[in-house]
Amino acid sequence: MGKAIDDAAAAETHDTEHHRDLRRAMSDNVAYALIVYTALQIFMTVHAMKQGVSSILPYLALVVLVAGIIPACRWFEKRWVNLSDAEAADPEMTGAFRRDQIMLWALAIGLPVLLTGAFKLAFA
Repeated sequence: MGKAIDDAAAAETHDTEHHRDLRRAMSDNVAYALIVYTALQIFMTVHAMKQGVSSILPYLALVVLVAGIIPACRWFEKRWVNLSDAEAADPEMTGAFRRDQIMLWALAIGLPVLLTGAFKLAFA
């Protein structure tokens, strides 16, 4: 009988291991997206701005652009942080999670690229 209980516990643990916590996963995605966004802003946008302006303006713009993205990232995280434990592990939530994940990363990568293009056009 002890083996049956151990097998049941092992099966239960095995089942829950396959379902990741979507709350934590979105929080991780937000953190990584902010890092990537900031790095892209530093290396792309500030470089493009420095070509047209030789002052502290590019660095002030960087601070504004990074501070501006934080509320958008927090919005993605807030949508997921209030899920119950059952909802956070529900495989049916994966589609909504992927949609938000794609939107988050499109914003984190796309916005610096668009801003760099805009600055290059403005200073051309």
